[in-house]
Amino acid sequence: MLHYIPKKSGFLSPLPKRFPMKKTILILSILLYPLIAGEPSQAKVINLTQKGEKIAKSLCDTDKLPDATGTIDQLIEKIKKSQACPPLSKDKLEAVAYYLSNGSMKDIKGHLHVPENAKCPVCGMFVAKYPKWAASITYEGKTYYFDGVKDMMKYYIFDGNFPFDRESIKEMKVTDYYTLEAIDASEAFYVYDANVYGPMGRELIPFKTLESAETFNADHQGKKILRFYEITDAMVMALDGL
Repeated sequence: MLHYIPKKSGFLSPLPKRFPMKKTILILSILLYPLIAGEPSQAKVINLTQKGEKIAKSLCDTDKLPDATGTIDQLIEKIKKSQACPPLSKDKLEAVAYYLSNGSMKDIKGHLHVPENAKCPVCGMFVAKYPKWAASITYEGKTYYFDGVKDMMKYYIFDGNFPFDRESIKEMKVTDYYTLEAIDASEAFYVYDANVYGPMGRELIPFKTLESAETFNADHQGKKILRFYEITDAMVMALDGL
């Protein structure tokens, strides 16, 4: 188990020793997950999000578009009911849904500001494309950004693959799924393996309050609700089918 309990100085307590994860397994889990799980590939998600942004801004009344909560199928139905767009084909509706799910948060206060060129150090994806899933770790004067809690936890847990001094960590931030607020990773409640997928598939979805986590967990078939210190290496690997 992990023990991320911020001290008054802002540093992390030492990371306990654990069985190291093989680098080959980690790389394969990143590259092959979409094929194993049947989820959209990284390239497809990026293309759909970009296509959806163009459609939404050129054809739709963006002020009438629904909020970005729910699965892609649920968002498609919300878009239809909102009547924010003219009649769209199934493919265009799907693209707009991906844009809503992964689009810009420039106007949202308190969110995690991700540089446009920031790449996830685990999978290499551009994190700014997926702002509602963004997470970060700051240490030694630099902040590293991740396209989801799962990849952030890989970076934190698997010290054999990502060697750095865990005691030098100043802060870890995750994005509340409902409010899009950046919150301390150690204080969040995580819904594990629900039917809502992030950019890298099955996820640990963070919430600021237990109440919101319980609501989401009940609505989206989550397996359990976890605190940060309860997340294990085996749980993280299981999200990739390993």
